[in-house]
Amino acid sequence: MTHTVRVWDPLVRLFHWSLAVLFIANSWLIPGDYRAHIFIGYGVMSLVFIRLIWGVIGTRFARFSSFPLSLSAARKHAKEMLERRRGELHLSHNPLGALMIYNMLITLVLISITGLMADSNAFWGVDWVKELHELVANYLAWCVGLHLIGVVWETRQTKVNLVRAMVTGDKEIPGTGR
Repeated sequence: MTHTVRVWDPLVRLFHWSLAVLFIANSWLIPGDYRAHIFIGYGVMSLVFIRLIWGVIGTRFARFSSFPLSLSAARKHAKEMLERRRGELHLSHNPLGALMIYNMLITLVLISITGLMADSNAFWGVDWVKELHELVANYLAWCVGLHLIGVVWETRQTKVNLVRAMVTGDKEIPGTGR
């Protein structure tokens, strides 16, 4: 028996999947098209800005207060998952997921800032700005990989299909008869 809980609202889901598509497009599909790269970068910046606002005023599980940043909670969650081979179920992001979300949002802000700098007259042709932009973008690619591994791990351990939840907005919580 399962219990369905509406967790992710349409704005959170639209943000998530739009960001994924735009990141893939900018990283791998159009590497030589400077104008498209800039255009997509502005789209990413807009999405991040909207998500930051929604993290303060949005629905219950969209608000940052529903998944507070806590390094000690993240360490504890990781330890429990590794020791017991399962993690505590969280309706919003678990503490490790929260840490990754904050990490990726900050990284996206840094990518946006360095992208704006690289396209400005003040930093046009300055190598370290472009190199930093690429370094931070590559770091984000690694984080996305870790995020995907975390989603698979958490799904297997909790039996909650996180990808389906991010598509439908609903988490199917197993073993509850409520």
